[in-house]
Amino acid sequence: MSLPLHNKPSPARSLASAASSVFLLLALCGCQTDGTGDITGSLGEKSDTRPASEARRDLETYRERFRTNPNDPAIALQYAKALRDTGQRSQAVAVLEQASVAHPGNKALLAGYGRALGDNGNFQQAFDVLSRAHTPEDPDWRILSAQGAALDQLGRHEEARQYYASALKIAPEEPSVLSNLGLSYALSKDLPKAEETLRRAYGKAGADPRMRTNLALVVGLQGRLAEAESIVKAGLPAEQAAANVAYLKQLLSRNQKQRAGLDKPLPGANGRPD
Repeated sequence: MSLPLHNKPSPARSLASAASSVFLLLALCGCQTDGTGDITGSLGEKSDTRPASEARRDLETYRERFRTNPNDPAIALQYAKALRDTGQRSQAVAVLEQASVAHPGNKALLAGYGRALGDNGNFQQAFDVLSRAHTPEDPDWRILSAQGAALDQLGRHEEARQYYASALKIAPEEPSVLSNLGLSYALSKDLPKAEETLRRAYGKAGADPRMRTNLALVVGLQGRLAEAESIVKAGLPAEQAAANVAYLKQLLSRNQKQRAGLDKPLPGANGRPD
């Protein structure tokens, strides 16, 4: 489904990114999203919380390396990640599509290409590419979880949960898989089950801070605003906690407006859910 410290982005911006990444709020009220957000835990990667200047510096570095050696799969992956980290998702897809054509058997490239497609809202294509990134004889729980997330985006929740179940057999109680599973329940409007699963995810060692946002949103959507606020601000400095609470209220308010038909859905919507 992040909360910054020290040299990370502002709290409100980070929480906004986290909420957008899971498109949870709009999906729950029956609206559609632009599909541009990240898939929580899709390949085990955390959200990028580095300063923007550092992300831009990496982009320049890997762009030059890619120009010098465009046929190196590792460099293509690094360059595509730098593009994604600076919001250039379509360009990342193009780079990895080209690299995957040149190296059709490279599983790491296929996994990265599938993730980039998901980031860019191409969910069916993402699922298809990810399906080529591993085999039943050599399954990868990260890819299985990413496939589940793509299916949830397409509204195929029951099928998605089969992929999460397979991922959890390989990596029991893995928080990123549990988080995706919790969001799957949320998108099918089973909020109590979503809350239960997200609490399991958030309580695990190594849980991504975005899971805090997911849990707070689900709790808030059940009308328990005070509890949701306590979750989203727990253990944070006062200023950061206040900013996160304010943004949570904004998200929940928007949900109420959408339910009442007072707000317009976002442009570029795809038919779906997670």
